[in-house]
Amino acid sequence: MLLLYTTPMCPYCERVKECFSRAGTTYETRDVSANVAYRDELCTLGGKMQVPFLVDEERGVHLYESNDIIAYVEKRQTP
Repeated sequence: MLLLYTTPMCPYCERVKECFSRAGTTYETRDVSANVAYRDELCTLGGKMQVPFLVDEERGVHLYESNDIIAYVEKRQTP
């Protein structure tokens, strides 16, 4: 399962979501601006309050930075 920590007004988060949509990637969005528990999870998992933040639970990968997340997802989709 891919978890994407976001906020609604973040253009970098939107870039990542658009990439996921184009790639047909299934993921769960966690809005840290609307949910304190998600904000706490983000800080615990990543060490800082920054979005977008991707967690790939199956592979144990944690990534900040939209360009890095997009590159990871594109590589992950390649057979």
